[in-house]
Amino acid sequence: MFAEVDAPHHTPHFHAYYQDQVAVYGIDPIEMISGSLPKRQQRLVEAWAELHQGELTADWNLLQSGRRPTPIEPLK
Repeated sequence: MFAEVDAPHHTPHFHAYYQDQVAVYGIDPIEMISGSLPKRQQRLVEAWAELHQGELTADWNLLQSGRRPTPIEPLK
């Protein structure tokens, strides 16, 4: 997730990176908004996001209020 000063986002989302590919995922519902990832990595990101949806929402709200997000455990 990224915060952009004076540029509020309207859709809560996060960015996922794999090698040279980038995808943007909405948080609620969890769905790819733009970009692309290989199918396997896409499924892993979606599974991880479902497990951590509450944390993603909380971090999004922290960023929107100008605070730092808390780390979220990666998929193992």
